[in-house]
Amino acid sequence: MKIALISDLHSNREALDAVFADIEARGVDEIYCLGDVVGYGPEPEYCVDLVRERCKLCLMGNHDEALFRDASDFNPHARGAIDFTKERMQPAWYSLGDKKSRWTYLKELPLTHTEGRFLFVHGSPRDPVREYVLSTDGLLNPDKLRGVFESFQDVAVGGHTHHPGVHDENLRFHGLNGADELAFDLPAGKKFFVNVGSVGQPRDSDNRACYAVLEDERITWYRVPYNFQVTAEKILRTGTLSEVLARRLAMGK
Repeated sequence: MKIALISDLHSNREALDAVFADIEARGVDEIYCLGDVVGYGPEPEYCVDLVRERCKLCLMGNHDEALFRDASDFNPHARGAIDFTKERMQPAWYSLGDKKSRWTYLKELPLTHTEGRFLFVHGSPRDPVREYVLSTDGLLNPDKLRGVFESFQDVAVGGHTHHPGVHDENLRFHGLNGADELAFDLPAGKKFFVNVGSVGQPRDSDNRACYAVLEDERITWYRVPYNFQVTAEKILRTGTLSEVLARRLAMGK
């Protein structure tokens, strides 16, 4: 097994292009996306088209799902971005085929995928779309994290929090802490919850895009610089998306 894992692209064309170029340079052919192709960013159509073309698998994320259900529990910036995305992407009866096929693709994304010892989700095994498994849960909410670990076998892999790293079965979180690249062993017989990080909106105080490469008993994260200023300018030019969504790209928060 050697699979590149991307998640939380959030309509960020520049970050996604940079990550795909890095994956190609490393000679990894198979790519899985763990959801949130859209939301927050300015170019949802481009990102959906690229994922459809390049990814063997894509799961449903909470922002993808929000296009088709209530987003009232989102914060105002996120909810505004869903409205922006929906206005651009939702087809009418007279829409061209490309618009309709993108909409159908997102609506039919699966919630989970199991392959060998790995369970792939966007959020958590208990709620694959919406539950957050936070990097701080081992310290601040250990009962919750134990419940998450009891809900799966072997290794669960997700995104959603935009914080790359791994929880081991002792509930300890191992993060990247600014590293350009980090490998972590996943030996058989032990349980782990892996977070692959975010391509389009990192939140671990590192503004570089993040993705991971999964092998049979190892996960390796890579940080990829991209021109976030271009993305931020596109966000501001929409006149609709919140300026907060532009400013946070520089901070990685």
